[in-house]
Amino acid sequence: MAMVGLFWITEDCVYVGTEPVGTASAVRLTEHGVEALGVEHGRSWSWSEVRRIEVRDVAVRSAARRFASVAFDSLVVLVTGDGVLPPAYTVRVETVADDSVDVSVFSAVTGGIYTPEEYDLSRTLQERLTDGRTPVTDLLAWRRDHPAESAPPREEREALLRKWTGD
Repeated sequence: MAMVGLFWITEDCVYVGTEPVGTASAVRLTEHGVEALGVEHGRSWSWSEVRRIEVRDVAVRSAARRFASVAFDSLVVLVTGDGVLPPAYTVRVETVADDSVDVSVFSAVTGGIYTPEEYDLSRTLQERLTDGRTPVTDLLAWRRDHPAESAPPREEREALLRKWTGD
């Protein structure tokens, strides 16, 4: 699995946020469509049924502020021994039938904070995945070619997002 932007990429699917563990909720993107997973969800749509996928409540800060926040959180965990789950944000799946589902997912990036560039590129990629300009298979092909990586450095993640968005 590898994290790039808002996405957690496995060999056979892409999650918005982290891959769920147990009964945790998630939004999974496959070649065939979108799935809302979790105890209160369990719905799926083909790509032609999905109008939009958007995210809300994502923590976005400059690279310097992100570094300071992650360092502070790490220090708190070191001192208190109290580990914290990654921050959650909301993914809304809207369909062409005017139906929508809100799913709470955990952030895939360390510390749960994204840089403005990575966040903006991720949102553009969400649009391109939804309208078919970028197929999920492009992300899966990259993952299959890079099986050992868990998350490339920020510069490489942004370069991948630019490639997938055509920027």
